[in-house]
Amino acid sequence: MSQWFIAAKKADFNGIARRFHIDPVLARIIRNRDVTEEADIRKYLYGSEKDMYAPGLLKDMDRAAGVLREKIAQGVKIRIIGDYDADGICAAYILMRGLSACGARADTVIPHRIKDGYGLNDSLVEEAASEGIDTIVTCDNGIAARDQTILAAGLGMTVIVTDHHEVPYEEKEDGIRVSILPEAAAVIDPKQEGCGYPFPSICGAVVAYKLVQYLLESMGRQEEAEALLGELLEIAAFATVCDVMELRDENRIIVKCGLERMQHTANTGLRALIDACGLEGKPLSAYHIGFVLGPCINATGRLDTAKRALALLQSTDRAEAARLAGELKGLNESRKEMTAAGVEQAVDLIEGSSLKEDKVLVVYMPGVHESLAGIIAGRVRERYGKPVFVLTMGEEEVKGSGRSIEGYHMYEEMTSCKEYFTKYGGHKMAAGLSMKEENVELFRRKLNACCRLTEEDFEEKVHIDVAMPIAYLTKAFVEQLSLLEPFGMGNGKPVFAQKDIHILSGRILGKNRNVGKYSVTDGSGTCYDMMYFGDLEAFHDFLAQKAGEYMVNRLYCGERVDIPISITYYPDINRYGGRESLQIVMQNYR
Repeated sequence: MSQWFIAAKKADFNGIARRFHIDPVLARIIRNRDVTEEADIRKYLYGSEKDMYAPGLLKDMDRAAGVLREKIAQGVKIRIIGDYDADGICAAYILMRGLSACGARADTVIPHRIKDGYGLNDSLVEEAASEGIDTIVTCDNGIAARDQTILAAGLGMTVIVTDHHEVPYEEKEDGIRVSILPEAAAVIDPKQEGCGYPFPSICGAVVAYKLVQYLLESMGRQEEAEALLGELLEIAAFATVCDVMELRDENRIIVKCGLERMQHTANTGLRALIDACGLEGKPLSAYHIGFVLGPCINATGRLDTAKRALALLQSTDRAEAARLAGELKGLNESRKEMTAAGVEQAVDLIEGSSLKEDKVLVVYMPGVHESLAGIIAGRVRERYGKPVFVLTMGEEEVKGSGRSIEGYHMYEEMTSCKEYFTKYGGHKMAAGLSMKEENVELFRRKLNACCRLTEEDFEEKVHIDVAMPIAYLTKAFVEQLSLLEPFGMGNGKPVFAQKDIHILSGRILGKNRNVGKYSVTDGSGTCYDMMYFGDLEAFHDFLAQKAGEYMVNRLYCGERVDIPISITYYPDINRYGGRESLQIVMQNYR
């Protein structure tokens, strides 16, 4: 049974509502997001690009720009080395556009997921040296590449690291942590010690964006910067959503403004992908980036080469862009099928063994495509509510990805088992690793022996913003909720709740008969439409236990029933056939 909690944070909701011309319910929701100061409320509701933080606040920014200006003036060859996920691809695109605009002789290399693995490695460094590269600029990687930066320096190259991942550390006997930074000419990472950046939870593409912004401005190219940065902002927004960054503070502004620009994007490749996914002319949201467009960009790095996604963003030919977009969409369809098969295999392994007793699931599936490990881990986590590692066999060793739950800092827990890894990295909610096959079982045992999670940590927690009667809803109120967008990690859709909603009738909709539509009342005599897009089979079982199988059969046969339940919901406006009507979307029930 899930636990339901109603937020009880205090504030002068009516006063906030008056000052900002919003409904008091919105004021309550904003307070629930811990936005309390007047300036922060204004920025939350009406923040624009001018509210973004100055790039010079990032440690080593001036040093990195100084090195790049010198290298550009010398006309030496600069290589950008990104990563094969959407954040790394977008970061590489941003740096390439920015450095080229500044007159740099630059090229881009995206590592191959299987051949190269994650981040800067020895072969990429040696390859760069053999091709006469003078300077390497990393993006979305490099913070853990100390050995590789030392190698590059030994080969006569300069390295600038731009990253956003956690800084590796050693923990001394007295418990003090000592950071292990790469040996680079400049290291830009908001998570490094001594960096005073006000909001360190930005993605790799935003770090790259900040470097381009600072470089252009320091070279006196303000006019050029304004046009280019506007175009690049939508790519930074795209990466922010795809990398599941929290949509708070600056990230919220980046995504909000980026989506507005993306609606009329001048990027030929991005426009082609929007069209290929059937979103042409439709209002774009963070959902579309995270669940429709983003997976197509990520699919190339998983099943093929991420160079194809980079080529799409760089394309200026409409026909070529349409072809590439179609290929990416096709790859993503294949990825979906392979993922579904992988999830089924993982569940069979867990249910058929003692693994299901573990607090942290470590599932070893040698035959699964290694690029799908993270997605499968995420789906398994959703099913079991536990931290999950999915491990596969790479060309030389075991590789894997982890996805965590609140209350379990994955990167820190992995650090306590670092003797088993040949390579690892990540953050609180996700991580990646490589290890020898003989260490898989040792890793599983130690991880679980050290796990401090309790049974309470595994129970689903439903956080309710406002207990609000559906009778309070109006079209104007629902439209005002758009001020709280974009929704996503760290700024979820508001959750409303009401007890004793009475289901009066229902029917099943959809091509796959997986959507429920119900007529409900709150006892006031007014009826409302309620949609449910969740697990209908589980909902039917719940109703049968509460009201009996006979009543559920009557419900779907078109007969009038009366089944009281408590729900959490989100209000919406249904627009169909030129008509508009209020409806609610049920999220949870009990």
